Amino acid sequence: MTRLSHRIGNALGKLYVGAVYAFLVLPIAIIVLMSLNAGEFLAFPPQGLSLRWFGALFKNEAFMRAIQTSLMLAAIATVCSCAIGTAAALYVVRHATRMREALRMLLMLPLMLPEILTAIALLFFLYATGIGTRTMFGLVVGHVLVTLPYVFTNVASSLYNQDASLEQAARSLGASPWRAFVRVTLPLIKPGIITGALFAFVISFDLFNMSLLLKGIGMTTLPLQLFDYLRWDFDPTAAAVSTVSIVVTLVAVVWVDRTVGLRSLRFG
Repeated sequence: MTRLSHRIGNALGKLYVGAVYAFLVLPIAIIVLMSLNAGEFLAFPPQGLSLRWFGALFKNEAFMRAIQTSLMLAAIATVCSCAIGTAAALYVVRHATRMREALRMLLMLPLMLPEILTAIALLFFLYATGIGTRTMFGLVVGHVLVTLPYVFTNVASSLYNQDASLEQAARSLGASPWRAFVRVTLPLIKPGIITGALFAFVISFDLFNMSLLLKGIGMTTLPLQLFDYLRWDFDPTAAAVSTVSIVVTLVAVVWVDRTVGLRSLRFG
């Protein structure tokens, strides 16, 4: 009886896990199939299979410029977030004392506030200081604000799990603070940095509200261009754009898996 109950429990557990995976994967699969639709409208099931809408996407200059802008913006935001988030994590974990919790809450604040409120506040600040939205500076600042907590959390988690005595040992053997950090601490926290960078890139690439309010004149990201496109057109080009976005995310994940391995990453 106990063995039978155990088997039933395992079967129910596998069924539950399978249902969760289906819930997560099926929408993505449907979007990919809709992008291959040979029909004239965005619909499911597809009316035949065709790559014509990918051809239409790659011939659309507006979408190509938006993809280029989103990739460049995500790359800049990721680099800035990694530099600031790593430095902040080092200070909070290693050096902050009484202000540690306050600093942690301050760095995590963009995750606690609605993104639209952060975007409005930053928009007012940019115009109050005379910077405005004529350049990409405000947009980069907004994306860094949103992505910074992800880098900080993952790097701080790696630092908490690291033995600080290893760096102290390097210092006692004559290594300078910078050399001890580069040769000892940095390799140990590299999985946390890469995890944070992966989160930062993917989130920045798909960020909508911040980009909507802070974009400059004539500047648009891929989510904004897709939103504008769907207001007037309803063909499978929109699904092709979504599929490209999915592919970009998969490429980032595969690259991380090939470089450091997903199993070595510690999701803070």
